[in-house]
Amino acid sequence: MQVFSEYVLKVSASLIRGLVIHLRLRDMEVLIQPTPERASELAARVVARLLKEKPNAVLGLATGRTPVQLYKELIRFHKNDGLDFSQVTTFNLDEYIGLQPDHPQSYRYFMEENFFKHINIKPENTHLPNGVAPNLREECRRYERSIREAGGIDLQVLGLGSNGHIGFNEPTGSLNSRTWIKILSQQTVKDNSDLFDNIEDVPNHCITMGVGSIMDASRCLVLAFGHRKAKAVANLIEGPITAMCPASALQMHKRTIVIVDENAAARLDYSDHYRWIDQHKLPWQRYD
Repeated sequence: MQVFSEYVLKVSASLIRGLVIHLRLRDMEVLIQPTPERASELAARVVARLLKEKPNAVLGLATGRTPVQLYKELIRFHKNDGLDFSQVTTFNLDEYIGLQPDHPQSYRYFMEENFFKHINIKPENTHLPNGVAPNLREECRRYERSIREAGGIDLQVLGLGSNGHIGFNEPTGSLNSRTWIKILSQQTVKDNSDLFDNIEDVPNHCITMGVGSIMDASRCLVLAFGHRKAKAVANLIEGPITAMCPASALQMHKRTIVIVDENAAARLDYSDHYRWIDQHKLPWQRYD
């Protein structure tokens, strides 16, 4: 009898957990693609659809290795299909403190080289925090005001750190934070060190949109690739909402799209469910 009772409790707990996850994910699309290249192309189609529906959209953009292929696809859409960025406004998530805009590792330099100079966006419509502002606290407040004055972000592109960070919002930070000065974790410094000559050259501080700022976006688009991101992806989508995984706050976002490759999806318990949902969408719900 005791064994049977324990079995019933175990099954009930599993059903409740599945129901909770289903309820959390009612507005979170999880799209699993074979490769990072296919995932990036799909993400580009999400962005392209928005720009065709709203030519003057406000995009939130990310830097790092993950979105590079996405930007290449958008450049291809621009050159081959005429995707128009002339009315688009952009706000980047973050910038290192202490790096001049023309420094090869600054995020302004990254965006110019990997995206902006290849499309027809107006330079004055591209915005990043100023990491060398004389008053960094006022710069954070100014950046928040600029986003509000632009009407808010229509679609925020996000990478996912191996420790679950989004932007530079590290574990243990507030899930309601606004744009502010952050200290990078040891893991993030290590992850970013291969982009610098020496790990000592990696800045320890940055300005970043807070989790609360990110949650204000009308839509969020999260990209994550590779086995190294698998735990963070599982925590983002199926784990508890906790400051130990800042990205998990997106479970409460009104509309988030998560696009991952097979390797990044390896630790998801409900991967078959996400594939089933994707396969049975109506034509207008698809991006391909």
